Amino acid sequence: MNKFIILLTLLFSILLVTACTDLEENLVGDITNDISIAGISTGGGGGGGGPLASAFGKLRDGSAGHFGHYSIQELTTDEMVIGAKGGDWFDGGILIQLHQHTYDPTNGMFNNSWNQAYGGINTCNELIAGGGLDANGIAQVRGLRAYFYLRLMDMFGNVKIITTPGSDAPQSSRQEVFDFVESELLSVLGVNSISTGMDLSGTALGLDANAYRLNVYGALGIIAKLYLNAEVYTGTAMYSEADAAASYIIDSGAYQLCDAGCTVTNLGKRPDVDSDPSELEGYAAVFAANNQGNPEHIFTIEYDEVTATGMNFAMMNLHYSSQFTYNFDSQPWNGYATLEEFYNSYEEGDKRKQNNFLAGPQTDFGGSAILDFAADDDDIVLNYTPQINELAPNYQREAGARPAKFSYKLLGRSEMDNDYPILRLGQVYLIRGEARARAAGDWSLAASDVNIVRARAGVSAMSNITADNFLEERGREMFAESVRRTDLIRFGAYNGTWWEKSTSPEHVNIFPIPFEALQAANGTLTQNPGY
Repeated sequence: MNKFIILLTLLFSILLVTACTDLEENLVGDITNDISIAGISTGGGGGGGGPLASAFGKLRDGSAGHFGHYSIQELTTDEMVIGAKGGDWFDGGILIQLHQHTYDPTNGMFNNSWNQAYGGINTCNELIAGGGLDANGIAQVRGLRAYFYLRLMDMFGNVKIITTPGSDAPQSSRQEVFDFVESELLSVLGVNSISTGMDLSGTALGLDANAYRLNVYGALGIIAKLYLNAEVYTGTAMYSEADAAASYIIDSGAYQLCDAGCTVTNLGKRPDVDSDPSELEGYAAVFAANNQGNPEHIFTIEYDEVTATGMNFAMMNLHYSSQFTYNFDSQPWNGYATLEEFYNSYEEGDKRKQNNFLAGPQTDFGGSAILDFAADDDDIVLNYTPQINELAPNYQREAGARPAKFSYKLLGRSEMDNDYPILRLGQVYLIRGEARARAAGDWSLAASDVNIVRARAGVSAMSNITADNFLEERGREMFAESVRRTDLIRFGAYNGTWWEKSTSPEHVNIFPIPFEALQAANGTLTQNPGY
């Protein structure tokens, strides 16, 4: 009887709360905070604190969220698209303009990307001017500032080099920005040039393996990326230097390719769905929701669902009803999808294809089919079809395989925990292979490095490598890592055709200076040619 009275009292209390409050919103929050299922953590990790946190934290702005750097690096390429589903995601046509390369200076994504980079630069300038950093801290912040300028130069070409808080500067040419980035990186590395056998003993940068900060290998990776694209930026090739920087990282043995035996718990494992693996191994582990400290990571952006927010891939990529697959606390936005041709460029059996995409019929937390009662086709079962019917105006709601490289976890929030790599060892192998091939004019020289990453993916070695199939392979490995636009430009493919896009003029290879930046500059900025 006592147990019955207690149970009745508890039920009455629940009914009373339900009648007086918006229970659903609070309950979702409670579930996300408190419940642990089969080892699933609903919290995030740390590791990026200290006096440099404000500067490195600026990397989170737009790097793995919508309407910034990530968006304009991906939506302008053959990797991803956002179609207009009636009025949903039309957004004044700016997304279609990105896809078809008809963009102009008023596109808000350019203004966001511009401000995000300069916001990072301003924070770096303030830290350096503050005088509270030791030699290592100053070297790290200077290297980080150089990386922000590399982003700006890559996107906008001719920008202002500002190194003092609160100051202004004249607009510099792309060559001048390149020279500044190079000189800063060489300075913090303590060398006059990058070459085989160089002595880096004079650098103030350390060898600390904390990927949230910049060590010797991170700075070398950034300068390797700079040199790989030097011919695009300046007209002068520097492939041998890119090779030397990448080789130093690889030959150091400081990082290992995450392959067989390199595993993490799968935080997206649904307890009642046997087909969900309990662990993520190799390539999948590099991008997992608990990928902190991965042995392949050289320089990464720390994201955390509570204290280091800004990664929104689950919201950006998934259909509204996929909320029921993972029991997210928020409904996804049904935006980003993968172009069919890019999805089909993977061989069957390629582990990267299995990891990078969600395709086919979708199931809920318990493994049952998810139904979309507002479906715009004749089947209400949610089915991510690789084929996309049209870009606009009636893009089907479930069309397109969905990006899933950065895996989703159960009970996730609208913010994600996955760290986002700027540099990782798999990428460095591809930089070295390409640089070596281009320097010698012989693509067969890329074979050994290409086949290292292909072996990890479980596909056969490539024997006949050309520029075209190297670009395809780089795309498969580096999908969703914000390099595709830069890669397509370097290979002369950015102005070509793909689904729902015709040829585009070469001036669009450099984005327009944002309208808002021009207005604020009072005549000290000049628009890029063609806009």
